[in-house]
Amino acid sequence: MNLQANLPKKYSSVFDFAAIQLRGLITVHPNQFPMYTTGGRWDFSGETWTNWCEGFLGGQLWLVYLHTQDSWWREQAEHYAHLIEPRKTDRAVHDLGFLFWPTWKRWYDLTGDPAIQTVVIKAGRTLALRYNVKGNYLHSFLAPDSLFIDIMMNVGIIFYAAQQTGDQDLYEIALQHCLTSRRFLVRGDGSTAHEGLFDLDTGEFLRQSTQQGWRADSCWARGLAWALYGFTTVYSFTRDNQFLDTARACADFYISHIPSHGVPPNDFDEPEPHCPYESSAAAIAASGLLDLARLSGSAQYRQQALRILDTLTGPEFLADQTPGWEGLLKHGIYHQRKGLGVDESVMWGDYFLLEAVGKVLDE
Repeated sequence: MNLQANLPKKYSSVFDFAAIQLRGLITVHPNQFPMYTTGGRWDFSGETWTNWCEGFLGGQLWLVYLHTQDSWWREQAEHYAHLIEPRKTDRAVHDLGFLFWPTWKRWYDLTGDPAIQTVVIKAGRTLALRYNVKGNYLHSFLAPDSLFIDIMMNVGIIFYAAQQTGDQDLYEIALQHCLTSRRFLVRGDGSTAHEGLFDLDTGEFLRQSTQQGWRADSCWARGLAWALYGFTTVYSFTRDNQFLDTARACADFYISHIPSHGVPPNDFDEPEPHCPYESSAAAIAASGLLDLARLSGSAQYRQQALRILDTLTGPEFLADQTPGWEGLLKHGIYHQRKGLGVDESVMWGDYFLLEAVGKVLDE
């Protein structure tokens, strides 16, 4: 199969569909930030567990603007960025990278406006306040003794703040967090644990755990995708080959354990998966693999990303042929254990799908 054939036309049609869906969302539900659908419709009343998704709607608006160059989309993107600006000082979550990288950082990259960059740097400094000195990690929103693999996707904003300000203490916080995550959450085969627990008195690592996977010793698919993408990003900041090696190990585990269509279930080790697909993990992995291919020079990683995207942009996953469905990407999962957003669209799945196809179109 020649996955290169007709990609510009196919992926441009994904953006066309996204524009329709996003225009409907922000027109019918202005100034709101859904996380997942219920029955294919954005659910504004369901449990959120934690407030981490507000950057993905604005991020999609920026991506549509970049694709179309239509000033209306830029106006919407700037508006939704302004709505989340107060969260630059939010110390309740570990997800400030998810909020400000797709929105304010992308805005700054377009304009070079130092006032916009100041918001990104402040978010990075705020995230760094979660650092546990004894354990050398940024603790999760859940508890001070908890380290999530998800934070690997957010630590880049601390590296950026350190880089732009010359703050070596910030850099060291980000670096040590990555080394701790690499040591205690990434296993020898490239699989990952969702969570690590530490002794708060001594900083000693106690055990691996999970909030969203099958078991403590299993590999939650989205967590693996966060690690693949996150360690790739960290390598782009540090040029430290141990982080590139870790990103490759996670990528190789993903590639060797997915079905031929490229989309994993919620957990790679669950013997009888509740749902056969977790499409948001696949979208994250595809976008991360494209970055990894560029940084490592590996054509294999790019081909695997294109294979995943070929599946995700087909009728089983893309909702363009499903009347009444309000998201972009079907068959995503937010929190299987809690029964939240299971076999639905999830906002980050839509975002990373658009990000990935945008990367291919920009090559």
